[in-house]
Amino acid sequence: MTRATRIFINGFGRIGRTIFRQVMTGSRPIEVVGINDVAALDTCAYLLRYDSVFGPFPTPIKVAPGVLDVAGRQVAFHHVSDLRLLDLSDVDVVLECTGQAHTRDVAQAGLDAGARRVLISGPSKAADVTVVLGAQDTLPDTARIVSNASCTTNAIAPLLRTLDDRARIGRAHITTIHCTTGSQPTVDRPGDRLERSRAAGESIVPTSTSAAAQLATILPGLADRLSVAAVRIPSISVSAIDAVIQLNTPPADLDGLLRDIVDGQVIGATEDPCVSIDFRGRTESLILAHPETQRVGAQQIRIFGWYDNESGFSARMLDITERLAPSFS
Repeated sequence: MTRATRIFINGFGRIGRTIFRQVMTGSRPIEVVGINDVAALDTCAYLLRYDSVFGPFPTPIKVAPGVLDVAGRQVAFHHVSDLRLLDLSDVDVVLECTGQAHTRDVAQAGLDAGARRVLISGPSKAADVTVVLGAQDTLPDTARIVSNASCTTNAIAPLLRTLDDRARIGRAHITTIHCTTGSQPTVDRPGDRLERSRAAGESIVPTSTSAAAQLATILPGLADRLSVAAVRIPSISVSAIDAVIQLNTPPADLDGLLRDIVDGQVIGATEDPCVSIDFRGRTESLILAHPETQRVGAQQIRIFGWYDNESGFSARMLDITERLAPSFS
């Protein structure tokens, strides 16, 4: 019998907790053997127990010194600033969820502590390879530090890859309509970006997205045919993409093509006139909203899709973890 893949979550913020929730409430062959966060254990347990987006945790949560207890399943909880201070020799994959693994030194820490692989929950130049399921699936055995790119890249790239393969994209512009994140202030305060210095709950904020650069890396053949913009909206959950695409070889049955690319894991779909909250907790990278599809002339199309930027992205982190599992047997 194949053993469960042992993971260690470094960083117990929004993505770290969502990953943990999915493992503990699901049936994946994955075991969380440890967590690390600089915040107090009581605080982390409280934020897991009462989640403003996903609601209360479905099973009892208790704490003991250095231990997070979820319905009797005990997980070691650490508070170190450098993973090299821990012994992670029994860990298959460190899920690096701090948002700080931009340099090789930080990303390497899990490996130096003894783990076999590190999977980063965001774009990182320190990664050996960036994987976006449905767009760039190649995962070399030699890649010990892997990036899962961003939630928005995971939403856009599989759609563009499929459309370019089947209908050859001439030009495309995509706007991501992204919910509020922790990088935005609740009241006006100075920040690195002027527009992101404004109160998140009061305005729609035009801004940029890291997905633009990531898409050029994941889909280099589209780099000079694609532009990406972003707006942040005062909503705490679920984001969307609005894509205007010119197809060089458009299919006669566009609706049929869009239905064909739905696989239920990476790309989903809805036939109903839904709103954002209807997709909270959905685990696909993108859910196509078929009623919003438009066609202008022979070649121009408009596609709209939803994505839960926390739940969907966390599910892809676990999918990649499972992809890595055979190398640990």
